[in-house]
Amino acid sequence: MNQRVAEINRKTKETSIKLTLNIDGEGKADIDTKIPFLNHMLELFAYWGLFDLEIKAEGDLEVGIHHTNEDIGICLGEAFKEALEDKKGIKRFGFAAVPMDKALAEVTLDISGRPSLNFEALMPSRLTVTFNGEIDIEKFIENLRSDQKYTFEDAKHFLQSFVNNCGVNMHIGIRPSSDLHHILEAIFKALGIALDKATQIDPRRQEVSSTKGKI
Repeated sequence: MNQRVAEINRKTKETSIKLTLNIDGEGKADIDTKIPFLNHMLELFAYWGLFDLEIKAEGDLEVGIHHTNEDIGICLGEAFKEALEDKKGIKRFGFAAVPMDKALAEVTLDISGRPSLNFEALMPSRLTVTFNGEIDIEKFIENLRSDQKYTFEDAKHFLQSFVNNCGVNMHIGIRPSSDLHHILEAIFKALGIALDKATQIDPRRQEVSSTKGKI
């Protein structure tokens, strides 16, 4: 099987990003986003997903990390979409659960072509309460300790950009914890593992994994 690779170059008035991806890699990462905490998260993502990933980014960090953070998510999503091409034979679905001390993240995804990002709280009873209506994900996270100047909202923006441009339906469940670093680390590790499973080729299937014949 040919290795599934992509190179994305994105240049705007706000950012300049070069990203190369090998889905069938060894987990090697060379990441320089100028956002140290995001570098760390993407290194974990690549390692646990066994993706070879290189990113060089420049952005208007003097006004904040928003544009750079979001545009890297866009480029990563575009890279996976390009590298997967027609998606023939991929398993399509992936799931992973990663604990980090008291934190727990579960990522379930489908490379369906229909982007959607959904966050849920995993309660100790194992019942799931969605963050719609009375319970608000921002209120749950806003008091968490973070020394990295990278917020839960930043992570949401990154992941939303990724799913929108890759075409992934993704659900993320979080067990409450007071350590934002551990929550985000568990999410990015679980994302790598789940995406590795979803992009694997099933040797029994030669066609696209859909009764429609197209994703």
